[in-house]
Amino acid sequence: MINPFDLSPELLKIAKEELHEDPERRQKDIEYIREWLQKQPHITARTDDWTILRFLRGCKFSLENTKKKLDMFYTCKNLTPEWFSNRDPLDPKMAEILSLGEFLPLPGYDEKGRKVILIRPDKHNTNTTSMDEMVKVVHIILDLLIEEDLQQSVIGVAVLLDFQDFTPNYLLQTTPFLLKKIFTVWQEAYPMRLKAFHYINTPPAFQVILNLAKATLKEKLKQRLYVHANYMESLFSHIAKNNLPKEYGGDNGNLKEITENWHKKVNEKRNWLLEDEKYIVDESKRSGKPRTSSDLFGIEGSFRKLNID
Repeated sequence: MINPFDLSPELLKIAKEELHEDPERRQKDIEYIREWLQKQPHITARTDDWTILRFLRGCKFSLENTKKKLDMFYTCKNLTPEWFSNRDPLDPKMAEILSLGEFLPLPGYDEKGRKVILIRPDKHNTNTTSMDEMVKVVHIILDLLIEEDLQQSVIGVAVLLDFQDFTPNYLLQTTPFLLKKIFTVWQEAYPMRLKAFHYINTPPAFQVILNLAKATLKEKLKQRLYVHANYMESLFSHIAKNNLPKEYGGDNGNLKEITENWHKKVNEKRNWLLEDEKYIVDESKRSGKPRTSSDLFGIEGSFRKLNID
């Protein structure tokens, strides 16, 4: 079990300076948020210290922003069942996607202390696997990373997207609606600090994807996008070789081992994942107007149906 207060002197210094975390006030802040959650009839939430603390860190200890983000987090889970329900890793389709290694938090941390996440969005078969199914597995792994990684709650993550085998079929799956949903959930709901997005092996049509991404990103994140045309030299100036797998010129393990390790971890946390599905919002109990997909993503109805149609 993680001890959320067990920060090294270095991490504690960063938490104080960048996140406004005050060890003397921290428990009072946690208790305040816990009491607030217990008074929200529409939210069924985890109320343990660690869950609340990582939302506080993700909001730089603004109590009002923490309340908004927690509400948004459980609301997003409710309004995107295609991503947050039926998350059994033993399901054949889930197991198939987990074996592909499309979303891989890499071992260790980069020179700035960030967790590096490698995303390869072109490893599934577009004829048999939808992007929603892939994104469901992304959030399975992301949830476990956030649940178990103390350092990333303080310093954040750097995302590396490799488009090595990206084809028009993947571009057709990467709809504006999908990107809008992903970035809304990641920016507005998840308690993580997105510090950088690095793109490598970009295809000719990549500018379309980049423009769509920029349209949904906050201004500060737009400044954290890096496209590496000659990625061997350019990328290494941001992420050192020893942080990358050997397939990327590094010495931080290999993709097969990293994929297998995450697949094993997800299977080990199956009960946690299944139990986690009960933590959502019930819009019928919300005080005031119920929130809809249109409120969050700018479109009514089922994204799943839209993608199929």
